[in-house]
Amino acid sequence: MVTGMKRVAVLVSGGGTNLQAILDARGSVIRHAEIALVVSNNPAAYALHRAEAAGVAALVLSRKELGSREAFEEALGLKLVEYRIDFLVLAGFMTILSPEFTRRWDHRILNIHPALIPSFCGKGYYGLRVHEAALARGVKLTGATVHFVNEIPDGGEILLQKAVEVLPGDTPEKLQRRVMEQAEWKLLPQAIELVASTRL
Repeated sequence: MVTGMKRVAVLVSGGGTNLQAILDARGSVIRHAEIALVVSNNPAAYALHRAEAAGVAALVLSRKELGSREAFEEALGLKLVEYRIDFLVLAGFMTILSPEFTRRWDHRILNIHPALIPSFCGKGYYGLRVHEAALARGVKLTGATVHFVNEIPDGGEILLQKAVEVLPGDTPEKLQRRVMEQAEWKLLPQAIELVASTRL
């Protein structure tokens, strides 16, 4: 392990394709960070299996079982301290963190959004909805954005962006896949290395 490696927690809710891109980039793109923990708010998330296969500690914190966002964030905070986490990455994490939590982790939470912010972002824009909106608007370019997380959904400082062409005959599902392959899976590892290796 490289001296001074940052310890990263990845928060997930679903299949974990972005998590897999991060795990696959260890040692190549990601050289100054260790993926130390994966946390899912969904016990059925396939991302947990990806973490286990990669030898990364994984746990479930269910907001439903814990009873409130406050209880969830308190439990999450304790685990982040226990695992000595330096910063967090939201990779398909379908829970909005409170302003109090994001302030405690100011400039230490990264999120990937499947559009070129400020387009098709903010409350209600997630998953396929983003790509449906892009197609309905008729844009010729879309893409993905990695940004710091603050109290405003998709409102934090932008770190990296990558454009992706919208093609004739695209469906939301086709566009989603192209944005993941051409932008999201490349940007997330780059952003992690950028934050881990510099004093941003």
